[in-house]
Amino acid sequence: MTITYRDTHEFHENDLERLFLSVEWSSGHFPDKLTVAMRNFKTVFSAWDGDKLIGMICAMDDGIMNAYVHYLLVDPDYHGLTIGRTLVDMVRQTYADYLRIAVIAYDEEIHFYERCGFKKAEHASPMFITSLWT
Repeated sequence: MTITYRDTHEFHENDLERLFLSVEWSSGHFPDKLTVAMRNFKTVFSAWDGDKLIGMICAMDDGIMNAYVHYLLVDPDYHGLTIGRTLVDMVRQTYADYLRIAVIAYDEEIHFYERCGFKKAEHASPMFITSLWT
């Protein structure tokens, strides 16, 4: 198996649907919206096993100081192969001159992000307003 990495914003709906549903993210039920979202992100790096999309990271930024990692996901069949770490490193390199790169991590993923150099904020909590599409 040879994993390749791409800097692209163009994806097929079925590739995004399969990847997002592989990690049980509800946004995978909206592949048409995901293809538009990928085109609109400032930074998108993806990991591929041949023609199979197996991981991606997406970030947005203010152009000078702050970047936010919105999506980082790796197909569970490919966990443990440093794909997520490689994708994070690609974003860190892209935003090396920025003051801050932020991510909202699920509790069970905090250890991964800490190993990648992120630190948990002591006096801040993520907050959301989530709309359900019908």
